[in-house]
Amino acid sequence: MTSKVTYTGELRTTCEHLRSGDTFITDAPVDNNGLGQAFSPTDTVATGLASCILTMMGIKANGLEVDLSNATAEVTKHMASEPRRISKIELVLSLPSNISDKNRKILIHTANTCPVHHSLHPDIEKIISFNWVQ
Repeated sequence: MTSKVTYTGELRTTCEHLRSGDTFITDAPVDNNGLGQAFSPTDTVATGLASCILTMMGIKANGLEVDLSNATAEVTKHMASEPRRISKIELVLSLPSNISDKNRKILIHTANTCPVHHSLHPDIEKIISFNWVQ
């Protein structure tokens, strides 16, 4: 088992990663009867895409002897209705500018083939921008 999720009432859950004991809460968003005081479940999905991309790029960068420390991803999630679902995820990645063109292409390919990217429904539009600015 990977994790345990407990509904704590008032549209909130506590999520525990069993191996590490780390926890986080989710809260329903304001536009869906919640308080919006924490990540919503759909926020965690969109954020998971960014986290997976940066992790996979980090693994590849280690093999290329490239340092991606302090790279960031800004995440914007868009929702649709009927049925309520994630319709689009926009990511803006800010990455070190001192990476060669060859390694940039390798890292971009890696980003676009991460496991979460492949796991998301193909109807979810994914817009990923790479800014080599740091």
